[in-house]
Amino acid sequence: MMRPGAKQYVVARPLYSEKSFAEEHQKVYRQRKTMLDHVKQYFTCDAKRAKNAALSLLPVIGWLKVYQFKEWLLSDIVSGISTGLVAVLQGLAYCLLASLPPWYGLFAAFFPVIIYFFLGTSRHISVGPFPVLCLMIGSVVTRLVPDEGPPFNITGFEGLTRDEQRVLVASSVSFLAGIMQLAMGILQVGFVVMYLSDTLVSGFTTAAAIHILVSQLKFILGLQVQGISGPLSIIYTLEIIFNNITSSNVCDVVISLVIMVMVLIVKELNERFKSKLPVPIPIEVIMTVIACGVSYAFDFKTIYGIDVVGHIPKGYESPMPPNLHIFQETAVEAFPMAIVGFAVAFSVAKIYSIKHDYTIDGNQELIAFGVSNIFGASFKSFAASTALSRSAVQESTGGKTQLASLLSALIVMIVTLAIGFLLEPLPKSVLGAVVIVNLKGMLMQFRDVPYLWRRDKPDCVVWLGTCFAAVLLGLDLGLAAGLGVELISVVFRTQFPRCSVLVNIKGTDIYKDRKDYIDIYEPEGVKIFRIPSPIFFANIEFFRTKLVEAIGFNPLRVLRKRNKALRMIRKLLKKGDLQWTSRGFLNTSCGPIEELEDESNTEELDLPTDFKDLPVRIDWNAELPTDIIVPRVEFHSLILDFAAVSFLDISALKGLKTMLKELIRVEVEVYIVACDHYILEKLHDCCFFDDEVQPSMFFLTLHDAMLHILEIHPEPTEKISDNEKIITTVTVHHPGGTLRSRDKNAPERETRF
Repeated sequence: MMRPGAKQYVVARPLYSEKSFAEEHQKVYRQRKTMLDHVKQYFTCDAKRAKNAALSLLPVIGWLKVYQFKEWLLSDIVSGISTGLVAVLQGLAYCLLASLPPWYGLFAAFFPVIIYFFLGTSRHISVGPFPVLCLMIGSVVTRLVPDEGPPFNITGFEGLTRDEQRVLVASSVSFLAGIMQLAMGILQVGFVVMYLSDTLVSGFTTAAAIHILVSQLKFILGLQVQGISGPLSIIYTLEIIFNNITSSNVCDVVISLVIMVMVLIVKELNERFKSKLPVPIPIEVIMTVIACGVSYAFDFKTIYGIDVVGHIPKGYESPMPPNLHIFQETAVEAFPMAIVGFAVAFSVAKIYSIKHDYTIDGNQELIAFGVSNIFGASFKSFAASTALSRSAVQESTGGKTQLASLLSALIVMIVTLAIGFLLEPLPKSVLGAVVIVNLKGMLMQFRDVPYLWRRDKPDCVVWLGTCFAAVLLGLDLGLAAGLGVELISVVFRTQFPRCSVLVNIKGTDIYKDRKDYIDIYEPEGVKIFRIPSPIFFANIEFFRTKLVEAIGFNPLRVLRKRNKALRMIRKLLKKGDLQWTSRGFLNTSCGPIEELEDESNTEELDLPTDFKDLPVRIDWNAELPTDIIVPRVEFHSLILDFAAVSFLDISALKGLKTMLKELIRVEVEVYIVACDHYILEKLHDCCFFDDEVQPSMFFLTLHDAMLHILEIHPEPTEKISDNEKIITTVTVHHPGGTLRSRDKNAPERETRF
């Protein structure tokens, strides 16, 4: 029933098959470029393209031209100072995750920022150490240079201290990750990040947060725990910690608890009153300064034996080339570092670009991070990405452009060159506490699990699979396992789609799943089957199985039964045991008809039924001679809805053609509707059509095909009421003659269904 006041639309158009539509509507001819054309275009250069290339390689030029000094400069200065203070603290803290001396974290907060200022397309992210990336670097460092025992046999380790060896490993693997990022950017494969879904990244970063939490327990408790890498390393680390927990340093525990409680409280206040505060309270910096002063005043290192940052050298060290032997040993670990570092940074950059209405380029971001890591690694830095909390500080304090990042790097440089010595008495437990507090956001992602389980169970499986794999196997193997689970979930969704039988919603030209609606109309003898996914080699058999379930019989089995029945009828007619009369076949034999052995080729059973040499064409739904049983086909037309089919491969083409032939040979008319134009072109190119499978079976819409079927097979009016008919406001005009061979000059007549 029509809703009162509901809007209506009335369409008067011809009833279209794909063939008739193509005959009446001329298409625009578009010449497709060949691979050679694309190559020529890629290497063609003119002044305009050179200018665009320069702007794309140096995005800083683009935003500097529109920089509003009066409105933006003060905001960038305030943001840069705030972010710089946080960057100093996080650089020292996150460097512990990489199993390196703390001051090298200051290098990672300085060198990559300088390069990203010129090459990066995001205006708001803060480049520098990222805890997950630091932990991945730390696993490589502890594998090649363990806390106990001799280091890995690497050429170039001779004459170096353990810390120097670790710095060489970290900078070399960072250099290699940068090369990989740069290569991907040059090859324009920034789309690779699309394979890391939000669900996978959430599960992976949650697992990384658990690893980071466990790795910082030794600083919080003041224990000496050797670094362990590889599968189940987190279990072994926890075992060592619990075995030695009675040896914990009480002073470290108290300092850590006080720091964590204060930072959590003030961060909560910052979040609650962020609209009223001009800038967030830098509580981490404040507590670090207080802890550093108290530690120095009361000589915590001597009295309580706590571990402090220690000597911080002034200035920067000379550049150092990477170690090629380390390249060979760490190539497997470097690739996930390159992917994770880029994926996290790109995700954060995308959030801010949408919020502030500008565009970012994934390929240029790869180039920017690649060059940043290569440049930084040359100066003994390690791989950089972006920390979510640090980027949030830069954006929330009013940062407008990467000028804020440049000023934050200036703050880091001042600490490195002049006042770094003031941080020497800082307890490492303070840095560990700061790291753990900043894990809150990543650990709270556990709340996504119930939501995902209710909304999308395959996504929940991806989250859980990635998280557990990364926790137990390590971050590198865990990421690979997560990608495997994600790809398997995609394959299962496409390989086993939810096929459905559609019916007409009364009084409309709309067709929906038969199971979902009550007020429906299903014309007798018509089935509509919907395939909601691409059809390819992996799901063609599933498609066939679901189609057989929907129509209620196997067309090949019916065809073979019919051909066997024809053989028997011919033999009985020849022997005189069966005669044709005006009333049908008459059995003239005394006993029952026995099934005769047939020695002819069984492949003939799959051929179309042939009624030659028979007195009449057999109606398979009528009564057949006694003891000849053939399954009945209760419908005459099948419509396949291809609206959601985006492609067909060669295996699917062969399987589809076989199914269509089987259905046609058992006298079922098949129609395919809403097929994509490019699929139709592929069908023609692959010689899909023949005498049985013809282009005339393709119709523009589902309703066009239904109206065509009802015109060929009208339902007896005494069987259905007016309310059960397909009611439509569409007036269908078509010329005289058949729909499949349209005569444009013939007079039109009007038909309503």
